[in-house]
Amino acid sequence: MAISFSNSTLLITGGTGSFGNAVLKRFLDTDIKEIRVFSRDEKKQDDMRKKYANTKLKFYIGDVRDFQSVLNATRGVDYIFHAAALKQVPSCEFHPMEAVKTNVLGTDNVLEAAIQNNVKRVVCLSTDKAVYPINAMGISKAMMEKVMVAKSRNDNNTVICGTRYGNVMASRGSVIPLFIDQIRAGTPLSLTDPNMTRFMMTLADAVDLVLYAFEHGTNGDMFVQKAPAATVEVLATALINMLNVPNHPVQVIGTRHGEKLFEALLSREEMACAEDRGDYFRVPPDLRDLNYAKFVEQGETKISRTEDYNSHNTERLDVEGMQQLLLKLNFMRAIQRGEHATPEE
Repeated sequence: MAISFSNSTLLITGGTGSFGNAVLKRFLDTDIKEIRVFSRDEKKQDDMRKKYANTKLKFYIGDVRDFQSVLNATRGVDYIFHAAALKQVPSCEFHPMEAVKTNVLGTDNVLEAAIQNNVKRVVCLSTDKAVYPINAMGISKAMMEKVMVAKSRNDNNTVICGTRYGNVMASRGSVIPLFIDQIRAGTPLSLTDPNMTRFMMTLADAVDLVLYAFEHGTNGDMFVQKAPAATVEVLATALINMLNVPNHPVQVIGTRHGEKLFEALLSREEMACAEDRGDYFRVPPDLRDLNYAKFVEQGETKISRTEDYNSHNTERLDVEGMQQLLLKLNFMRAIQRGEHATPEE
């Protein structure tokens, strides 16, 4: 079923972030009627207003923690991309209840407002850190996914589904801009563990994944894009080569609190029921009700024979492959030209 944004109103929560900017670049010049940016930061909203200077763009100050502000912003909206979240592992680790308020309760507010205002579709954005979570950020996003599935069970006209993706390269707060700043400053690259692997995605990949979920999702579905991974050492070596500083020092600082050696995009249980869509996996929701005695008594043998989908067992990039992927980024091409560039927006 083809779904069109023509003459529609789209709301992006957390819309001043990297994902929101990427969506605007993709859609502002189409026949979409209106894009609403909902966020707390009036300075970033004002910067965006001046940058894009487009009458289709509307700004709503508010917080997903405040149900009434979300309810007001979703009136007359056709579709929602829910990207608002606390995403930094250390800050969530120190302030776990703040992560709960934004990532869990905030998502419940967005979905309830969408249902009350008859929004047609909502796509919730999650992270690989929600799979086998070991830190507060991942735990809160895993709970967000549970809220998403629970809300999707409601008998309403709002289709609610989700996406999950790994590291978005050169997005704000990511390691690539940090490494480049360290190279420019002449300080050693701070590697946590050279063998640590992470999925690598561009912002364009992230937008494509959300649009795929938007187009194909049914209630409770979770979508994952197949993505390559690289070790931190390969990433650092690729950047050193691309900036032509072959003898730049590297310092191994050790794994930080709350970090994993590798990330998983799909758990073993999810892989056992995942539908392979070529470039994507679709995971249908667990629709068991409270009457689940047969699952306790009989179990599911397929789970025992299935492996999770993680950054250790996916396609692994070498230095050359990592460099080719980095060159897809406007940010990296500008850096190579010697220009000052900000992280991908």
